[in-house]
Amino acid sequence: MKRISIFLIAFLLISQALFSQTFTMEQVGKFSFPSELTSSPTGEMIAWAMNEQGKRNVYIANGPEFLPEKLTSFDKDDGQEISALQFTPDGNYLVFVRGGDHGGGNASSTVNVDNLPWLPKVEIWQINLLSRKAEAIVEGDDIAVGEPNQLAFIKGGQVWTADLKEDAKPSQLFQTKGIVNSIHFSPDGKKLAFTANRGTHSLVGIYANNATPIQWMAPSFHRDITPKWSPDGKQIAFIRTRGGEGAAYPLLVPRHTPWEIWIADTETGEGKKLWKAPETLRGSIPTTTGSINLNFAADSQLTYLSYEDGWPHLYALDISSGKTKLLTPGNYMVEQMKLSQDGKKLIFAANTGSQPEDIDRRHIGSVEIASGKLTWETSGSGIEAYPVYVGNAGKMAFFSATAQRSHLVTINNGTDTKVLQLELIPSDFPQAKLVTPKQVKFTAPDGTTIYGQLFEKEGGAAKKPGVVFIHGGPQRQMLLGWSYMDYYSNTYSLNQYLAELGFSVLSVNFRLGIGYGYEFHRPANAYHQGAVEYQDVKAAGEYLASLPQVDGEKIGVYGGSYGGYLASLALARDSDLFKVGVDIHGVHDLDGRYAIPDGYEKAPDYEQAKKIAWESSPMPDLATWTSPVLFIHADDDRNVAVSQTVDLIRRFEELGKPYESIFIPGDTHHWMKWSNMIRVDQATADFLKKHLMD
Repeated sequence: MKRISIFLIAFLLISQALFSQTFTMEQVGKFSFPSELTSSPTGEMIAWAMNEQGKRNVYIANGPEFLPEKLTSFDKDDGQEISALQFTPDGNYLVFVRGGDHGGGNASSTVNVDNLPWLPKVEIWQINLLSRKAEAIVEGDDIAVGEPNQLAFIKGGQVWTADLKEDAKPSQLFQTKGIVNSIHFSPDGKKLAFTANRGTHSLVGIYANNATPIQWMAPSFHRDITPKWSPDGKQIAFIRTRGGEGAAYPLLVPRHTPWEIWIADTETGEGKKLWKAPETLRGSIPTTTGSINLNFAADSQLTYLSYEDGWPHLYALDISSGKTKLLTPGNYMVEQMKLSQDGKKLIFAANTGSQPEDIDRRHIGSVEIASGKLTWETSGSGIEAYPVYVGNAGKMAFFSATAQRSHLVTINNGTDTKVLQLELIPSDFPQAKLVTPKQVKFTAPDGTTIYGQLFEKEGGAAKKPGVVFIHGGPQRQMLLGWSYMDYYSNTYSLNQYLAELGFSVLSVNFRLGIGYGYEFHRPANAYHQGAVEYQDVKAAGEYLASLPQVDGEKIGVYGGSYGGYLASLALARDSDLFKVGVDIHGVHDLDGRYAIPDGYEKAPDYEQAKKIAWESSPMPDLATWTSPVLFIHADDDRNVAVSQTVDLIRRFEELGKPYESIFIPGDTHHWMKWSNMIRVDQATADFLKKHLMD
């Protein structure tokens, strides 16, 4: 018996050692994250920004070898992002914006994560690719480049310009009423198209020179947006939507949002409507990334994205005939599209492939606009995103990741694929120890099929505690691998860490998210109109609790932004199911979605809509909120006002309810400072562990 006991103890010790924690939150948080991938109009050169533990820098690589070269030397975790990276038309300069937070509102406002006595600046930088000199040239944002090396940018809502080669002092280009945006040089660099937002309406204009009046393109009482030049510079295509506010229609009844594609002559300003979207809910202005994604392609073709068949797909519109053609048929979504240099092909990312799990991945596809020939360029169990064409020989670059390796720039020359910067993966990054999430499906109470990803480490307790992770957005989709968005690479790393600690983690793709068709993305009675999507979150908790390897009495929940809202809703409504939660910069009071009408007229269901919005919030259910909670918010949040958490905490204090909190001055919604991200992730894991494990 003694020998058996000794053997049993040894076996248990070995089993425990095999399952013991092998990496830290800080180590798995060292994931690489590239962004801003762009290709040069000349030669085979690409550039991108790389975030390495908060130190953001610009890299380039030249074909055919594509050996990465670092062009900047920003060596601090200071929260200053790099955005709008692009080559000049002659390929001799790179320009980019350093500073701000372009993932939220007030994007051009400075970010001061270190709480310095003097605010950092939002600056435009240039890199001379001949001398490799990188320097800040002016404060500004929203840049455009034109032949051969012109720079235009927005400052104070107006257009400024500079010549990168001449080293001249930047100056304001012209003045106009309204807020200017969407600036684009003509193909020859001699004119500038722009949009002037004048409140109730917006106009597309063309500036030629100081002696020539601004030419307005088919001006009307509408909102004209996203001007695109024809390759010969003789025409401008743009999108027209309704102006003004309109009648006070019922708030709770879904309505079609109309839009049209127009074209105008750049000399006369005369224009005509080419196409009108179907007057259906699916035919409304698409709300996925980039919205309509209008492009002026070769051979008098316009390409755009529409949800009209129930999925966000690419279409071609022939200017001469007015006929449209579906370019990407099938039950999948298309995003991140780019034109080839000759304007004859489009490359894009999509959630489709030969495996059922591909609906929760991204692969690269391309399509010839004239013939409609569709080619799938990548496949398999990885994630590929943000593709661009390189040169004129069919080469392409994109970001690629797996379930274990985070995103890196990848080159494909048609036969071979090469992943760049593998040497940047830190030696202590636990790539080999990360789990592969499993696709799961379950059914909401109303019969809707819901997808999720289950993170579990082998071994450990016979009954593991569970955690439901709820993404934000809400128009996001969590994947079976590292996300192509920095915010969700962060939460993916946290889910991996929670699995490493011994949790079973279920990441739920609830309704309002993308990737599963229009009706899933735009359901009736969602958010402030009834929170129908909450049943998906509750169903995720019940599904997780029902698994044989999960302790159904130990289920927690966490989420950020919209996920923070749903996490609080879960705790307020179902503390019996969700025993503990972390609410990271969540929305809490939804009746504020409806402003008090200014005049006599108001929607016939205004009072009912306000009531439903209030009841869709966690606020009215605070009496049944008994689970411990950790609130986290930064006070420079441009996506969710910090007042949302301030007000909820006051209500907790007035009710005498316990809570824990972390308040971070200076940072934004996106944890621009890497060390703040790690602090938030570690605190989230520690709080869940304390209440479900310790």
